[in-house]
Amino acid sequence: MKKEIKIEGMSCAHCVMHVKNALMEVKGVKDVQVDLKEKLAVVEVQDADNEALKLAVEDAGYDVTEIKDIK
Repeated sequence: MKKEIKIEGMSCAHCVMHVKNALMEVKGVKDVQVDLKEKLAVVEVQDADNEALKLAVEDAGYDVTEIKDIK
């Protein structure tokens, strides 16, 4: 399953890596692609819940505005 996470507060490549590393630490996350221009992350997950994903991004210092399932 893939999820799209809309993220506010990213402004550079360092932010992208910070968000990617934070999401990769969440149990059940298989892959993460972060798009700075679109201000979102696409996360491939297996049994990872939205709250854990949101908490990881917020703990990294960014704001999650939406999480939705995508195909």
